[in-house]
Amino acid sequence: MVDSLKKPAIDEMRPGVKSPAKETILTPRFYTTDFEEMAKMDISVNEDELRAILEEFRVDYNRHHFVRDEQFDTTWDHITGEERELFVEFLERSCTAEFSGFLLYKELGRRLKNRNPLLAECFNLMCRDEARHAGFLNKAMSDFNLQLDLGFLTKARSYTFFKPKFIFYATYLSEKIGYWRYITIYRHLEQHPENRIYPLFNFFENWCQDENRHGDFFDAIMRAQPGTLNDWKARLWCRFFLLSVFATMYLNDLQRADFYGALGLDAREYDIHVIKKTNETAGRVFPIILDVENPEFYGRLDVCFANNNKLAEIAQSNSNGLVKFFKKLPLYISNAVELISLYLMKPIRVEATHGMAR
Repeated sequence: MVDSLKKPAIDEMRPGVKSPAKETILTPRFYTTDFEEMAKMDISVNEDELRAILEEFRVDYNRHHFVRDEQFDTTWDHITGEERELFVEFLERSCTAEFSGFLLYKELGRRLKNRNPLLAECFNLMCRDEARHAGFLNKAMSDFNLQLDLGFLTKARSYTFFKPKFIFYATYLSEKIGYWRYITIYRHLEQHPENRIYPLFNFFENWCQDENRHGDFFDAIMRAQPGTLNDWKARLWCRFFLLSVFATMYLNDLQRADFYGALGLDAREYDIHVIKKTNETAGRVFPIILDVENPEFYGRLDVCFANNNKLAEIAQSNSNGLVKFFKKLPLYISNAVELISLYLMKPIRVEATHGMAR
């Protein structure tokens, strides 16, 4: 990591409570939606599959999984300096993302309770899972003498409004990419236990199955709403959300390559693997996927990453605001050109029947 991107000392709101990370285009977002439109959805075309998924949620396979044991009964003072800051940041970003899902699913469960009981119960049970995840991560932060004030976060963060179909695209991909991120780290550390720097990673195998089941739920919801998958607008939006999720992860992870290095992973190779697997998974429901095997795909993302490094250097320079703006402008334009070019790359049409129950 270049010197210009080194993190300052961890900022605290009050002793032991970490200040929330500044909101940027790359930070985890909080969502809200049109609850009335969601309540009116007709899910009859795929109701059997949704009921089967609900039964899986009710079984609650991980009800005894998120229990801290003797693995945590030690000090973590050996994780120091920038490595410690990056690890705390990883815990914060993960906790914030899980807590975002908790808030959205909780509100959907509440709003749909009397209008669509099947969906309401599914959202309530996914809310249960996300609460466990967020709580477990926040407790992990306490091992580093920090925690997030989740109540403050609920009120302080801005919320992004997405119509239900966009919520489906975004949360489906978020859950599925979460599965591939967790299982990839878990399998790597199984082979290289000397890099398992903290016991949290021992929980990733079962944990990622929650993410997978949640993704399957949104898969089934989209199949119950053919309009989300079977026209030209759906193909354009699927491309947009695939690119948004992949680019966000790639740019975030390369900026934090030292964290993945501490686990014995190459951040770029890790992301390429996760993107490939998530793209393949999305092809089971989306009408198109991205051509992520094309070297141009990562070449253009690498240009964006280099631009972001330069933007960070400019932001930390002593230049005045107007000078900084004109220095940054060509880099913003370059990023826009690269991302638009990525969006316009020919996608791969998936030979499958979408928008219908399996």
